[in-house]
Amino acid sequence: MDIKITNAHIITATDAYKGEIGIRNGKIAVISRKLSEKADKIIDAKGKYVFPGAIDIHTHLDMPFMGETSSDDFKTGTIAAAFGGTTALVDFAIQGKGMSLRDAFDTWSAKAKGKAVIDYGFHVAICDLNDKVLDEIPEMVKAGITSFKCFLAYKGALMIDDGALFRILKQANRYGALVMIHAENGDIIDILVSDMIKNGKTAPKYHALSRPPEAEGEATGRGIAVAQMAGAPIYIVHLTCREALEKVVASRDAGFPTFAETCPQYLLLSYKNYEEPNFNGAKYVMSPPVRSREDQAALWKALKTGDLQVVSTDHCPFNFKGQKELGRDDFSKIPNGAPGIENRVSLMFSEGVGKKRLSLNRFVEIVSTAPAKLFGMFPEKGTIAVGSDADLVIFDPKKPFTISAKTNHQNVDYTPYEGFKGKGVVETVLSGGRVVVEDGKMLAQPGSGRFIKRKPSKKGLM
Repeated sequence: MDIKITNAHIITATDAYKGEIGIRNGKIAVISRKLSEKADKIIDAKGKYVFPGAIDIHTHLDMPFMGETSSDDFKTGTIAAAFGGTTALVDFAIQGKGMSLRDAFDTWSAKAKGKAVIDYGFHVAICDLNDKVLDEIPEMVKAGITSFKCFLAYKGALMIDDGALFRILKQANRYGALVMIHAENGDIIDILVSDMIKNGKTAPKYHALSRPPEAEGEATGRGIAVAQMAGAPIYIVHLTCREALEKVVASRDAGFPTFAETCPQYLLLSYKNYEEPNFNGAKYVMSPPVRSREDQAALWKALKTGDLQVVSTDHCPFNFKGQKELGRDDFSKIPNGAPGIENRVSLMFSEGVGKKRLSLNRFVEIVSTAPAKLFGMFPEKGTIAVGSDADLVIFDPKKPFTISAKTNHQNVDYTPYEGFKGKGVVETVLSGGRVVVEDGKMLAQPGSGRFIKRKPSKKGLM
């Protein structure tokens, strides 16, 4: 046996029990109350939880956007993810104008090659639809790309129209792929941004005011309606507000396969952050923007009840100095995005489980198991079971933490969670049976992470 984890308090989305885990050839070979077999390495998990490795299905590494490029590449980004207990991620390959889906996939594969320290996959964002591109969808599914993203915002850049969304939904569903949407009304936002700039309203807070919750609610409802007409499931990324949540809940209650995620920033930050002095509000410029305390409460409740299925990060970091600062005189020039890939697990444990908003099992479900199931990685990932990948996190629930950009591993000069305190720290991380983090050190070599060839879902995810 390669590795044996002893004295483990094992937590999955459905179970909690004491036992020991034996790992061989990158897989979980045996789980037992007590293992007698010898192992090359023994990890004592006494007093700790053992979770399945977290999965972040919404990241933007090495992504060109708004004239800049996100500051984490697949080396620094996956290292930071691993330190935070994430053992697999799914990034977005963005189709440029005139580009094929295969070109987008190949471009992002090259970005990751030789750099990733954990396993990774890709969604492809379809931004320029034609018949040839539509015909590529089954080819992408065969290649392990079983989800596609469509933007209903960023007019003139990434945004597509409802007709294109309808065609993509029908074709993707035909081949068992899931379509994700960025749901904001790009047409209205474009006008609001222009009007604010013309009227001298240029500070970071006007980013939020130009992207009101009504714009998100309308686009969410419209996207769901288009999916219903197409007879296809749909997944709403980074949902932030009650207006959008109501549309998701109504659709799910009516029996339609509608899924949605939120992110820690929408659970923990608020509009007040945009009013921080000295242009610090720019640190929180992301789309959609962070909302009100009332919206936070609604999102926490929805996570508990199952109306929201996943917590991801939308990790898209830009440095405050030299990147965010480009918008000092015009909020519309502030690169949209913020870091978070390293802090999700501890924040969700501390703020969720620690404050009794979530059970331990539900916590595991939203950061690991549900992403694996929805995006074609289960049961290889997202659980602790014989035959599954040995993606495991040994977690100290009592150890305190204070988040700081100085101690984070993300390649960015700030964190939106600076000074956040809590309890619950990732201690040891295994990805594919490899110990990648131990004793505060990175042990994996860049390039050791593997591409995840994801599986298509059962038709309709019903």
